Amino acid sequence: MLSFLNKTYAVCSDEELMAYVVKGHHPAFEQLYIRYSKPLLRFFYRQLYQDEEKAQDFLQDLFLKVIEKADLYHPDKKFKIWIYAIASNMCKNEYRKNEVRGCKVMDFDFTAIMDKSTSALSNRFDQRLFNQMLVKELEKMDDLHRLTFAMRYQDNLSVKEISEVMECAEGTVKSRLFYSLKKLNSELNIFNPYKETK
Repeated sequence: MLSFLNKTYAVCSDEELMAYVVKGHHPAFEQLYIRYSKPLLRFFYRQLYQDEEKAQDFLQDLFLKVIEKADLYHPDKKFKIWIYAIASNMCKNEYRKNEVRGCKVMDFDFTAIMDKSTSALSNRFDQRLFNQMLVKELEKMDDLHRLTFAMRYQDNLSVKEISEVMECAEGTVKSRLFYSLKKLNSELNIFNPYKETK
């Protein structure tokens, strides 16, 4: 019977699963965990200074919040938006704590968003140096720009999804992305393999 239920839950949408979670169906929660634990662990790992232990702790806290706040979930809202909004808010709170303590370190793997056509980059420049410089530039950005950038280019959320997660207009998301990309392009232009040399 349990095997049958697990197969049934496997074909449910995220939103249907949350409806079951609200009713106390544990296998529905397990199915959501299976779907979202890996991407959200990566999200926390990237946003929380590549600290694996901290990322694991945050992931567990996040799914505890999903259980504890299940009744606050509105079925007309996409579950993906809801859970990323909680995760994003957890990161923002952590950033605030770190600013009070006076430490702020971020890391970001830019290779995830590099266009395949720029593979010549690795042959012409030291990839590690590029990543180090990128990290420094991302550290200069405020938390909202950095989170928006990561959600779009590493977690592959759409502009519409990010606007719902961050509770702002799509135009604001586009503006943040445009600003971030323009700033990175300006500061990291030396790594452009197609840059004209004089």
